[in-house]
Amino acid sequence: MEMKAPATIPYFLQEQIKRMIVDGTLRPGQPLREQELERRFGTSRSPIREALRLLELSGLVTHAQRRGFRVALYSEREIRHLYQLRAELESYAIIRLAEQSTLAPLMSELEELLARLRACLSEAAEQERLELIRAFFNAIVRANDNKPLETAVAKLNDRCDPLRHIVLRRKAAPGEQMVEGVGSIMKVLKDRDLSRAAAMRREMTEAILPLILQAYAAEVYPEASTIV
Repeated sequence: MEMKAPATIPYFLQEQIKRMIVDGTLRPGQPLREQELERRFGTSRSPIREALRLLELSGLVTHAQRRGFRVALYSEREIRHLYQLRAELESYAIIRLAEQSTLAPLMSELEELLARLRACLSEAAEQERLELIRAFFNAIVRANDNKPLETAVAKLNDRCDPLRHIVLRRKAAPGEQMVEGVGSIMKVLKDRDLSRAAAMRREMTEAILPLILQAYAAEVYPEASTIV
């Protein structure tokens, strides 16, 4: 399907290409040929190239001399680093809640998100479930009023988005396990046991990492059992 975009809006093109990477239309490692993208979006090469450079900065696209742009292809090490670093930053955000005089507004928001999360355990609600889990931890990050922290977590979430959708396509999301994990973290947050809540956030990530790695390997290397 042809899409028309103003030739002077590379940010629009960045979002459109990003969406295609996230939903799997453009697969990991796939070349991003500028001429093909020009035809698809009905624009010139300059804004296409700028959009690809922006995606390169975000880590969703790579560039090599004489090979051009490609959708980023993650190694097992990179996937582990992405998820572990995000968990570490969110754990840091949990610990820093100790500086808040009251957690009442945050706890109210988290309670609402958890209630919605527990109401969507069906297979058809997998995407909503993952979005609510992200919203739960994003609320904690925002409560710190720390813009560099918010920016860092947002960038890591962008890098994790294609992986999240691969897990959804492969129907590999551990729904009940993840909901139980968030519920357990909520319980200790109510007791203001922030150190334990932070540790549980890290444990939650370590528990689901093998499933993410397996889903990615099956998507990208269907004839192999592990990521290269």
